[in-house]
Amino acid sequence: MTNQELSLKILELVGGKENVTGATNCMTRLRVNLKDYNKADIEGLKATEGVLQVIQMDNLHVVLGPGKAKKVTDLFKEEAGVAGGMSTDASWQENKAANKAGQKQGKVKTALKAVGDIFVPLIPGVIAAGLCSGIATLITQVNPEYATIKWLFILHQFLTMINTAFMTYITAWAGYRAAEKFGATPILGGMLGMITTMANINTISEQVGGFFWVAEGADALNAVLRAGRGGVLAVILGVLLLAKVEKFVRSKMPDALDIVVSPLVILAVCVVPYVFVIMPITGVISNLLVSVVGSVCMSESVAVRMLAGFLGSFLFLPLVAMGMHHGLVALYTVQLQTIGFVTLYPALAMAGAGQVGAAIAIWLKARRTGNKRMMSVIGGALPAGVLGVGEPLIYGVTLPMGKPFITAGLGAGFGGAFCMAMKVAATTWGPSGILALPIMTAGGTNPAMQVACYGIGLVISYIMGFIITNVSLKAEDVANA
Repeated sequence: MTNQELSLKILELVGGKENVTGATNCMTRLRVNLKDYNKADIEGLKATEGVLQVIQMDNLHVVLGPGKAKKVTDLFKEEAGVAGGMSTDASWQENKAANKAGQKQGKVKTALKAVGDIFVPLIPGVIAAGLCSGIATLITQVNPEYATIKWLFILHQFLTMINTAFMTYITAWAGYRAAEKFGATPILGGMLGMITTMANINTISEQVGGFFWVAEGADALNAVLRAGRGGVLAVILGVLLLAKVEKFVRSKMPDALDIVVSPLVILAVCVVPYVFVIMPITGVISNLLVSVVGSVCMSESVAVRMLAGFLGSFLFLPLVAMGMHHGLVALYTVQLQTIGFVTLYPALAMAGAGQVGAAIAIWLKARRTGNKRMMSVIGGALPAGVLGVGEPLIYGVTLPMGKPFITAGLGAGFGGAFCMAMKVAATTWGPSGILALPIMTAGGTNPAMQVACYGIGLVISYIMGFIITNVSLKAEDVANA
């Protein structure tokens, strides 16, 4: 079935264009907003060639796989006569429980999803910056005399420049996105985010003194209030305040004065509590988060690190399935801002590798039992899984079968334990699988060795995911899948 045929089939099964109010896509899904969800033929969609899974949440998620989702969505929107613009995120997995839960969301889950919605659109920048940082680090390690080679020096400058362009202004990007999420004026949110990192904060803190500045002449890094304190956590809370203030101010401001006076009043009202209250409080929280995670992930005890890596890798996909993974995005960002690298992400990246190993075991059993449908699904999804896009494997293979979802996690745990034991750290978060190799250069040892250790971790996860799944799964389980 061609992409054109698939888009028309999906449109028919969701109730026709009269029932469609909007559509958009993430990396692997067509997401459709419907007037009446009862008109959608869910079972028919699931049975359609090219559709990996169908999930009804805040809108209808039709899982198509990487690359295909974007192409089909473009055709679907054209046929349905709708524009995009719905809120999207790039989460790759929700399990059967999330499917049954439908639109029911707890307060904690909703809050964490809001954090995810803010940061997911920033992922391209995060990945680009992190990859550039990783490659630049490798250049300095492979050839310490790189500055004497003009073209290599220029390349290093470009890579560093791209990384700096994002990381230096990450609070501004986060503020802009938070304002869009919370219904404030985006540029005002970006300005509040930019204020977070300005050197004027240190001057204000020093002049005020007392609680905010530890002692006369103290190092700015030890001050309660200093530039960057609280980072993206401060920005999220600050913009939330800004959104509430803006709503009130604009409701009271005469139309003739609104465009000129309102922005000034809004920022004037928000900036003082932001600097003197929100930044110091979130600064304490940020430092605590980094300290707790660092004490485990970078512990002097190899046993502690290995246990943390195993549990993190094993539990990551269930965490995603429950919608609780969004909070990790903020943690990654806080670590990047505070210590310059991410410690937990390399171990969590092993989760997808465990799925790959499990899928290979299932494919072999499917071949022996003659389950050609399963062989086809795995054959199409496996390359994406190796590259770090796990959704086709999860929804097409391991999660529907149940047991492989667990065995894959157990296999991933061994790779996660190894990565944590070797103190592998990443320059960013986002890419997974073999695509993440260039970003695994931030640990305390030689960056090239860090990359190699991450690669070994992937292989361990592949092998253990394969072995545990192969031992645990009976042939009849695959034959009837």
